[in-house]
Amino acid sequence: MDHTGNIIFIMEIIGTIAFASSGALLGIRKRMDVFGVCVLGVITAVGGGLTRDVILGITPPGMFQNPVYTATAMAVSLILFISNYKGRDKTGEKRLVIYDKVMTVFDAIGLGIFTVVGINTAVDAGYNQLFLLTFVGVITGVGGGLLRDIMAQEKPYILTKHVYACASIAGALACAFLIRMMNRLPATVIGAAVVISIRMLAAHYHWNLPRVNRE
Repeated sequence: MDHTGNIIFIMEIIGTIAFASSGALLGIRKRMDVFGVCVLGVITAVGGGLTRDVILGITPPGMFQNPVYTATAMAVSLILFISNYKGRDKTGEKRLVIYDKVMTVFDAIGLGIFTVVGINTAVDAGYNQLFLLTFVGVITGVGGGLLRDIMAQEKPYILTKHVYACASIAGALACAFLIRMMNRLPATVIGAAVVISIRMLAAHYHWNLPRVNRE
């Protein structure tokens, strides 16, 4: 594995930890048992990549070729479940509030990382069409969260919260354009930075797309 590959792998692990944490915390809030919490954590972490690989025709999907991502997501989910096992008292609720604030940052990081990782995977598979690169990047970024919300019977986050998917689209376009003009690593870092920046600004300033308000 070359230098660029090592950095991208580290980014993937960071993104896996971030997304697994968001899925597990939602499971805890929904009062799921340990199996449900772990399933939600794992599907959030690897669901987007699984969907991407199916679209690109990568068989078996990467989560089965290299189980380190699933194992990492499982470990993170278990740690969070154990740390909150007795926590439905006031202390536990306060801890979850703190986690919620921290997870806004982690979720933004995960979204940025997986968006550009999806594009790199498509490039490695031999694809270079702008639309395809952008599409699989966004699917990788938001797919796991979408599956998480469906399984937890929540209104999909990407359709309601602070230009979430739009941040992924902007970063994917930036990465897909730049990857043709410069080395892959700086293009990847810039694309991820665009996603994270837009996502954090949107969360801080409560930016949303227009919606119909009915009396």
